[in-house]
Amino acid sequence: MSSEHMQIGEVAARTELSLRTIRHYEETGLVIPSARSQGGFRLYTEADVARLMVIRRMKPLGFTLDQMRDLLEATDRLDAPAGLGDSEREALLGRVREYQQVAARRVKELRVQLSRAEDFAATLNARLDQATPART
Repeated sequence: MSSEHMQIGEVAARTELSLRTIRHYEETGLVIPSARSQGGFRLYTEADVARLMVIRRMKPLGFTLDQMRDLLEATDRLDAPAGLGDSEREALLGRVREYQQVAARRVKELRVQLSRAEDFAATLNARLDQATPART
């Protein structure tokens, strides 16, 4: 096994995803191990880890598996060594821009939710501080 390949356990540790989640993403075609060891173990590359990190970052923003697949397909085509025509390249970049805009909007929404949650926690802390008798 070459040093550029990692087994699923190392990938799980690096991505902070469970083995089960990585296998699920494999079953749905979002990530495919780049190789298999002689013993049949899945082997992943840095590119596979990067792909899993894209998926991991999309998930909390509420993107579906189909949306993840669509974005990954668009970025794969943009990164492919075969040249793209100008119109195809612009169409792919347009798809990526749409995802970027949705992600930015969802991040903004999450910041509002986080602010409200922090306000709520502060309110509870203040309430507990009021109710707790001072020690002398």
